[in-house]
Amino acid sequence: MRRWSRWSESFRRRLPADDDGSAAIEFVFVGLLLLVPIVYLVIALGAVQDQALGAESGARHIARAISTASDPFDADARAELVTATIVEEYGIDPAAVEVDVECAGTASVCPSAGATVVVTVRTTVALPLVPPILDLDRLARIPVEAVAVQKVSRFWGAG
Repeated sequence: MRRWSRWSESFRRRLPADDDGSAAIEFVFVGLLLLVPIVYLVIALGAVQDQALGAESGARHIARAISTASDPFDADARAELVTATIVEEYGIDPAAVEVDVECAGTASVCPSAGATVVVTVRTTVALPLVPPILDLDRLARIPVEAVAVQKVSRFWGAG
């Protein structure tokens, strides 16, 4: 038992006696190391969610506008108007938006009575705080896609 106490005393003598304030510094340093990536992740996910909601809303509203239009020319005008509105409302880059419209089960004209309109909206989301050095801002983009389907009334165009 005597050996143990000698060993513990010699061990205590080797430890630095003055460590006042080091816990607070470690807490702040580790806290910042953990907080900065979490805040960036929240900001990045918020940007992606915002653009995803914009793409989904755009696809849904474009499909609805096309399926309720009075003629094909009105459908094109409505689709362009809805696209411009969605781009403005959600702050989407107009150059990054791609809208594809397909009509399934239809004749040569889209839209037509009884057809199913399928609208796909694609865009990309730029990650925040990525510098334009070496084209990193173009590489740090996340693709977002939304699809909406709308049935055209079988009485469409009947007057």
